Amino acid sequence: MTFLHANPLFTRLADAERILVAGAGGGFDIYSGLPLALSLRHQGKEVHLANLSFSALAGLPAEDWAAPDLAVITPDSAPHQSYFPERTLAQWLRLHGHPATVYAFPQTGVQPLRAAYRALIERHDIDAVVLVDGGTDILLRGDEAGLGTPEEDLAGVAALAALDDVPHRLVVSVGFGVDAYHGVNHVQVLENIAALDRDGAYLGAFSIPRATREGALYLDAVEHAQQHTPEHPSIVNGSIAAAVRGSFGDVRFTDRTRGSELFVNPLMSLYFAFDLPGLAARCLYLDRIEDTQLIRQVHSRIAEFRDTVVTRPPRRFPH
Repeated sequence: MTFLHANPLFTRLADAERILVAGAGGGFDIYSGLPLALSLRHQGKEVHLANLSFSALAGLPAEDWAAPDLAVITPDSAPHQSYFPERTLAQWLRLHGHPATVYAFPQTGVQPLRAAYRALIERHDIDAVVLVDGGTDILLRGDEAGLGTPEEDLAGVAALAALDDVPHRLVVSVGFGVDAYHGVNHVQVLENIAALDRDGAYLGAFSIPRATREGALYLDAVEHAQQHTPEHPSIVNGSIAAAVRGSFGDVRFTDRTRGSELFVNPLMSLYFAFDLPGLAARCLYLDRIEDTQLIRQVHSRIAEFRDTVVTRPPRRFPH
């Protein structure tokens, strides 16, 4: 039990010395973990960054691979590729004097992803892993009205759930509400958080204030990424950044959202933190994806599970 003035997430990480912060869902998810990673670095922790990648990693030279399915991305990686969030983040890190390596996992099934995580954990003697989701679909157990895009998120949860030798394994979700576009019912997200709280797996929530050093740096990193990836900026992190700035409602920051109405609000700037094994224990289909080798197998196993389950009806917010 902790005190009210002590943040439970940072309390769990207090004795960790070498922490891996990893983006769970691909794309720019690692940016969602940047405020947390910077805060840990400012506390004197050794922090490493990784991301499940949507970039074209297959074209990287052999010397850029630390292990099978574990690429080492630097500011100079694959200069010919216009879309490469991990490289863009590495370039921003170098600009600000931080270690400028971002590890990248290709899209795979659970078994190779677990092996890649194990290789990275052993490479740096990691004693804590924080898996970060930009959005909330990582919190869905499988019987909700809509699951969003859970394949990469839950492959990461399954991969890390079996690594019992890592003392601390946590999940952080930021961007509450952004998955509504993909059919997620956020009343059911809140219902799941309440259930995780009853299980002792919910570690509370806290905001990313723009007046903090980490909040200001996050806003700078998102702006830098938008400038360097103008054809495909992150809607998730653009929404979170707008919320951190205090914007509200249908905020426009990219033409990618043309034709849809956004609802940027202060809840999007909250980190919701969880114990990863506790979260994994509530997922109804995690055993079905355990032996997968390919990401398309993860997708098909989830689809097969959905054919067998009676889903909970969506609910509207009562206020």
